[in-house]
Amino acid sequence: MMAWLAANIWTIVISIILLVIVALIIWRLIKNKKEGKSSCGCGCDNCAMSGNCHQKK
Repeated sequence: MMAWLAANIWTIVISIILLVIVALIIWRLIKNKKEGKSSCGCGCDNCAMSGNCHQKK
């Protein structure tokens, strides 16, 4: 078991780092969605989907 870990340590470390980055991105997207922020970063004035994305209450 230790030989396998020693042979694959960098693969494991990089996989864990990538998993943490993806989890943080997903967390941030969910947080922005709850706050009503758009993910595209531009205004909705000229967007063809603005009526579907941000419906008026």
